[in-house]
Amino acid sequence: QVQLVESGGGLVQPGGSLRLSCAASGSIFSITYMGWYRQAPGKERELVAGVLSGDGPSYANFVKGRFTISRDNAKNTVYLQMNSLKPEDTANYYCNAWVRADYSTPPYAYWGRGTQVTVSS
Repeated sequence: QVQLVESGGGLVQPGGSLRLSCAASGSIFSITYMGWYRQAPGKERELVAGVLSGDGPSYANFVKGRFTISRDNAKNTVYLQMNSLKPEDTANYYCNAWVRADYSTPPYAYWGRGTQVTVSS
């Protein structure tokens, strides 16, 4: 089993910044992908940013130029630096990781429980 634990959410004023962290632990042989999704009340969960092992990051259009995703492979951790936050960024942010438990098994998707980000004055 693999656990993903997010941290760093909170209340911030428009134009402010937050940094989210997600640490993976448990039966991990390798992590092929780590990313962030978000879900606002009454809306579908949507991809915010992701990074595939050996590849560059990808971003949703609505965060390009404002958010930066990064990975620390040694710590099995992914970060999301969020700048110039807007009220419409308010949502529960979820960490997602595709993890292989050993060399012979395919990657399996895991989710964190989410961390709330609220952008309001």
